[in-house]
Amino acid sequence: MVEPAHVVLDTNIVLDLFIFKDVQTQALNDALSQSKLAWLATAAMREELERVLAYPKISKRMAFYALSVDEILEKFDAGSRIVEAPTKASVTCKDPDDQKFIDLAVEHSAILLSKDQAVLCMAKRLSALGVIYTGAAGAIKAALPQVL
Repeated sequence: MVEPAHVVLDTNIVLDLFIFKDVQTQALNDALSQSKLAWLATAAMREELERVLAYPKISKRMAFYALSVDEILEKFDAGSRIVEAPTKASVTCKDPDDQKFIDLAVEHSAILLSKDQAVLCMAKRLSALGVIYTGAAGAIKAALPQVL
């Protein structure tokens, strides 16, 4: 059996996946549910998600879709594998909130899915460190044709 590729999802991608059900995340959802990708996360990433779920704009959207914070966190827990926080990568993101995603992706030579501009501008540097970066979850088919 082929080992699934590691993937790191930033918080906006998680929101797209679990709340907004963005059509661009369908390939990602399929790959995760079929164990073609192994989603890596840290406790800090889960804490960030929990904090973001309390934002008024997100709370309203969750209410619209009849979703609770507990449901979203249960999906996070079921879909991700919590690993130890990695050491700081040799590259630094302009946005300190995004550094944890970069550090984890670099440590595990993972695919990094993020729509954040601060991460987007680091694509070449991340690639040199073994990270496959894609700016949209739907682009995962292009990033990993051998997996999907």
